[in-house]
Amino acid sequence: MIKKFISYTPGIILALILYLLSDGINNVIGTELMGYEKSPISTVMIAILVGIIMGNAFIPRPGFKVGLQFTQSYILKLGIICLGIRLSFNEFIKFGTIAIPLIITCIFSVLIIIKLLIKKFKISSKMSYLIAIGTSVCGATAIVATAPVINAKKSEVAYAIANITLFGIFSMLVYPYFANIYFDGNSLYAGLFLGTAIHETSQVAAAGLIYDQQFNSPETLNIATVTKLIRNTFLVIMIPLFGYLYNRGNAEGKKVSVLKIFPYFVLGFIGMIVVRNIGDQVIQVQNYNGEVWNMIISNTQDLAKICLTMAMAAVGMSTNLGELREMGYKPFVVGLIAAITVGLVSILTMQTFEKITSLL
Repeated sequence: MIKKFISYTPGIILALILYLLSDGINNVIGTELMGYEKSPISTVMIAILVGIIMGNAFIPRPGFKVGLQFTQSYILKLGIICLGIRLSFNEFIKFGTIAIPLIITCIFSVLIIIKLLIKKFKISSKMSYLIAIGTSVCGATAIVATAPVINAKKSEVAYAIANITLFGIFSMLVYPYFANIYFDGNSLYAGLFLGTAIHETSQVAAAGLIYDQQFNSPETLNIATVTKLIRNTFLVIMIPLFGYLYNRGNAEGKKVSVLKIFPYFVLGFIGMIVVRNIGDQVIQVQNYNGEVWNMIISNTQDLAKICLTMAMAAVGMSTNLGELREMGYKPFVVGLIAAITVGLVSILTMQTFEKITSLL
């Protein structure tokens, strides 16, 4: 166990160095050169761009790759769990109730549009299932979990993940600014949009953090995170459904274990919300000095930002632009249309709900 953790250390340290480098670049550009008291540039954005540049200029050694993968997976999840300390339980219920109808609408819209597109572009049904669930539910995690259920080839899995990575990174960097302009600074709509229109959990968290850092809107980050985590739980429904649709009539169709595909870090996020609310109640009821508790909350929030930024730097280091160029264009066209569809459906659904609400 200790040896295994030691093997992760070089990659984790590299991700931490990239975070510190990105934070330093941000401070130099934002405060020293531009003269702002607080830099208007997002550290997360710099981290992923620096990661992509360095990862493609210098191929990471195998000793670093395992730690970078650990950072993308487990340190990312730690960061998301720590974000829970920002929320009250009432906010979680409120945001979740609003998000669920929007999530369901977006998922089924993507499934319908991809079903229509595969007839025109003639890509394999396995590839279409992988792109559909990656776009509509939770990116690479959904793709990897679905692949064995539909007997997808390794090349199809790699292609689908590359597809999701490309459009996810683009939307992560662009959508926070688009959302602020389009929704005129409305934190609820911006958060719902980021949480439904961006593929990966890491990308949604990073986009929400960019929005918070750029436009001083922590509520947008909270809403985007809650929306995405609820969206992740739809894996429990969608993967068995895809398995049934693909394998119907096939006696050898593979069964799905709900326990294996459930995103357990969602429970950690909810647990952190509970901890925050219990702590607040104890301080209030017992009339304790809340200075130490406020410091714990602040440090946990800072830890979340550090973990998420490290994870995005690791994602950048692991993004091979050369491999993306070598793949055919048809599935990417399908992925692009699916990505645009989920964004448009998200916007149109919110506008429709707003009009219905105003009439009631």
